[in-house]
Amino acid sequence: MKSRGVRLYGKKDLRLEEFELPEIKDNEILAKIVSDSLCMSSHKAVLQGEDHKRVPDNVAENPVLIGHEFAGELIEVGSKWQHKFNPGDKYSIQPAMNYKDGPVGILGAPGYSYSYIGGDATYIVIPNEVMEQDCLLKYEGPGYYPASLAEPLSCVIGAMHANYHTRPGSYKHEMEIVDGGKMAILAGVGPMGLAAINYVLERADRKPSLLVVTDIDQTRLDRAAGLYSEKYASSKDIDLKYINTAIFADPVSELKKISGGEGFNDVFVFAPIPAVIEQADAILSFDGCLNFFAGPADSRFNARFNFYNVHYNYTHIVGTSGGNNDDMKEALEMMGSGLDPAGLVTHIGGLNAVIDTTLNLPGIPGGKKLIYTHIEMPLTAIDDFAELGKKSKLFAGLAEITHRHNGLWSVEAEEYLLAGR
Repeated sequence: MKSRGVRLYGKKDLRLEEFELPEIKDNEILAKIVSDSLCMSSHKAVLQGEDHKRVPDNVAENPVLIGHEFAGELIEVGSKWQHKFNPGDKYSIQPAMNYKDGPVGILGAPGYSYSYIGGDATYIVIPNEVMEQDCLLKYEGPGYYPASLAEPLSCVIGAMHANYHTRPGSYKHEMEIVDGGKMAILAGVGPMGLAAINYVLERADRKPSLLVVTDIDQTRLDRAAGLYSEKYASSKDIDLKYINTAIFADPVSELKKISGGEGFNDVFVFAPIPAVIEQADAILSFDGCLNFFAGPADSRFNARFNFYNVHYNYTHIVGTSGGNNDDMKEALEMMGSGLDPAGLVTHIGGLNAVIDTTLNLPGIPGGKKLIYTHIEMPLTAIDDFAELGKKSKLFAGLAEITHRHNGLWSVEAEEYLLAGR
């Protein structure tokens, strides 16, 4: 069976190609991909090529499919897995498998390491190890794009679960954010920051009493406030504040003042910028936990940290990269129960848009770039639909639908696009 996909051959060497998929084995599954959301992690892998820890050394001879935030439909199920999966099942993938015999060892992952499974393709072969690791996950909610965005949401969920706190006199670490505590999300209105805000507001089992979200871009802060309003947060018993730290001569003092002078129990850093990390360190409360969420591309990246406070104020730091299976399942369950991640999406494109978008991702403003692999469409901002609709029936229809959905992508818009109206 033929497939089309974007394959990585080396540093900045991406090619959109048609290729033959092998016949599936009894322990494999043939699947259709419908949507894939592009991730900064893919951009880093493309820049680093074979030097990336998840990309095989022989990628020039055996190219890999990129994309790891994807969703679709199962087409053919090998006999080993027919007790668990059926043709027609909608699915998503947890790419961080931790499978010791993968193409590059334990770090091997779909979207980085495999020739026949990656999100930027039309059809894929899901290898046995994905099912063995319980990383093929059914999705029973509406549409496909929420399942694509379940992977980035799972990364946020994993970060929240990874935070920890201690009790004076005890060495026991109590995992999780402080329920009823004070939380800050710094540089927090990019795509992943928006996912974090969304999760905090919709989570049922624990939540902060104060959530402060900072950035230095007022336009992005205003968009975030429009998507996840302070009024809505108040209905969830969360005091949400959006703060532009660029307007303050001393942001640390202002943020501490907002916290009541105590600092924050849980601080998340969503940009790999030393000044932001040092700001986060400075606003930690006693026993505060700093979660460095943003992954830097430079292996020599560093920032100062106050070790006096580590010793006397019990402050600590954690970092997470991706979510685990439980995080992914939690994300899919929340999507299926009504959590709509549409606010993260600002651009739509077809498979033909993947190469330029991935190579230039840091320079493209907005949030998530959502790709539909079976269509041809340049990467297009949702905000541009109305203007393009003056000459295109397709974009006119999309503009009308997104307007009815408060300017956001939706299952209705997805269905309209896939129908090719």
